[in-house]
Amino acid sequence: MFAAPAAGYDRLIGRYLPTLAPTFADAVPVTTGMHVVDIGCGPGGLTRELVSRVGASGVSAIDPSAPFVEACRARNPGVDVRGGFAERLPFDTDSFDAALASLVIGFMRDPVAGVREMARVTRPGGTVAACQWDRAGMPAMRILGQFMVAADPTVNDRMKLTGDTAGEIAAVFREAGLTDVEDGALTARGSYADFDDWWEPFTLGIGPHGAYLETLDDSGREALRLACLNTFDRPEQPFTVEARAWFARGTV
Repeated sequence: MFAAPAAGYDRLIGRYLPTLAPTFADAVPVTTGMHVVDIGCGPGGLTRELVSRVGASGVSAIDPSAPFVEACRARNPGVDVRGGFAERLPFDTDSFDAALASLVIGFMRDPVAGVREMARVTRPGGTVAACQWDRAGMPAMRILGQFMVAADPTVNDRMKLTGDTAGEIAAVFREAGLTDVEDGALTARGSYADFDDWWEPFTLGIGPHGAYLETLDDSGREALRLACLNTFDRPEQPFTVEARAWFARGTV
């Protein structure tokens, strides 16, 4: 699902990160002098924002995708970037002031175990934070998703991710033992050159929507493309969309 080159992720999700990453970091908050870790760093969009705040020596990052680890290292020189899973973090206990997981809690094999590991590597009194796209508030995925479900109702359950509805991340945090849990919403924006710029990243096999498209034959994919196209008034023109992510933070 995330074995594609980093450039594909950039086209699908990366265009939102210049606005999501600083908003997320502000909500933690991440400030000068902290030592932080980016869990599920992807190609390094949030990592870059963290480096801008605390310097490369103050940031560690981890992701299970080898192409993403390679890209994050190349884009963020000096950052300790490792391969691995949230549920088995290769860091010592009490290593960080804050652990952040952007758009990844929904993909953890065991979200509660993953958050407990984030808490383990965070010092007592430190902060664990996560955000995940709102299933109804991410227009790019909502538009495609509604036509996927219309064609195959079983898709609805398969597309469900932990954290994609209000309150779910906070519930996971409390179950994992965090205290002073607070949650809310973050806003991000993504810009597109035209409809094709919006559609084509979904065909790269990235994420649950891309994985589903890979199961279809050419006629099935084209039917979905045309259904989505018909929702755009001016598909040949540039446009910007606003997306919402649910957010929670808690204290170790």
